[in-house]
Amino acid sequence: MKFTLAWLKEHLDTAASLEEITFALTDLGLEVEGVTNPAQGLAAFTVGEIIEATPHPGADKLRVCRVATGEGEAQIVCGAPNARAGIKVVVSRPGDYIPGLDLTIKVGKIRGVESFGMMLSEREMQLSDAHTGIVELPADAPVGARYIDVVPLDPVIEIAV
Repeated sequence: MKFTLAWLKEHLDTAASLEEITFALTDLGLEVEGVTNPAQGLAAFTVGEIIEATPHPGADKLRVCRVATGEGEAQIVCGAPNARAGIKVVVSRPGDYIPGLDLTIKVGKIRGVESFGMMLSEREMQLSDAHTGIVELPADAPVGARYIDVVPLDPVIEIAV
């Protein structure tokens, strides 16, 4: 059985740390099979804002986006149907590892247009199976902030049943 630390704390009035809780669960006879923290693999991702999204000159389903990041503007080619100007998104830069794709982003050309990063879906971040588009963040999310600071993710505890 899997549950998040936040869910457990909703049902249990405690200020105990994750380590104290897993020790207590084991002490009660529940075998803690593991604890995963989804934030660990997502620390490099930051908040960006799509400034402009224009059709790709060589592909109907792609858009060439100008994206504001904490390091300035970046051109990113994106195939997500919801890529449009004015939304805040999760951005990965060249050198970042994408866990859901098992690859490290590089500067590349997509149908002849350079792309300097990637805007991510939940599936690419291994948060869910959703892959219908890129993640849209709240409008007040500060550009350049770390994704995990804007959207805190709870550790997941797995116990044997």
